[in-house]
Amino acid sequence: MRQDDGLLRLTWLGHSTVVIDLAGVRLVTDPLLRRHNGVLRRRGPQPQPRQWAGTDAVLLSHLHLDHAEVRSLRKLPGVPVLTGSRNARWVCGQGLRGVGAEDWTDVGPVQVRLVPAVHQGRPLPHRPNDANGHLVRSERTTLWFAGDTALYDEMAQLPEIAGVDRLDVAIVPIGGWGPRLSSNHMDPAQAARACATVRARHALPVHWGTLHPPLLGSWGDWFERPLGAFESAVADLAPQCRVVRLVPGGTWSLDTDRRA
Repeated sequence: MRQDDGLLRLTWLGHSTVVIDLAGVRLVTDPLLRRHNGVLRRRGPQPQPRQWAGTDAVLLSHLHLDHAEVRSLRKLPGVPVLTGSRNARWVCGQGLRGVGAEDWTDVGPVQVRLVPAVHQGRPLPHRPNDANGHLVRSERTTLWFAGDTALYDEMAQLPEIAGVDRLDVAIVPIGGWGPRLSSNHMDPAQAARACATVRARHALPVHWGTLHPPLLGSWGDWFERPLGAFESAVADLAPQCRVVRLVPGGTWSLDTDRRA
């Protein structure tokens, strides 16, 4: 735990990996911490240990290989991995500390709980296929890490579950690791609609511009296109939401007293 300096800090390490520093607690979402991910190549810098040092908990959305990479998780030994119960049992089977977090779970002064995600389009034969997002709240701040998901009606209930009228931050996926999205992923317009649904004050787009198959990273403009499309869609569909524009390794801060 660190001293609470009154700031929320989000550091995007690429793909769906975000370091969340809130109320003296450090959380890491879907950690991909190595140079590459299987056959997928990483564009941009490899995350450095100083960026995730002192992690208090991992938020794991599902077990697809571009989200639950065992060698990356093992860089966080002993850290609780908060996920669904079936996924947690699989995590424990890897010699790691899986924790089911279906209800509010304390991580110091911060609370985390699972929320739904609709993402069963590419079932794996050797891992559970449950998927979830996470709500995070402190005394002053609320945050939603969507994980990989399609739109679903119950998104409108997330602020109420968090105990607020609107969420301070939504971390939403806007793309993929290839020119075409497979099913149960949100494209930029759908991600903007999700931000409008949860009435997010700020949105950090992830799951774009990082991983690509060999040789496809320099083919066409599919790699960079999602960000501009998301910003345009947010301006139309969620004009009260501010897009947080980061490059991998970049950090954004929010004064949790002012939330502006």
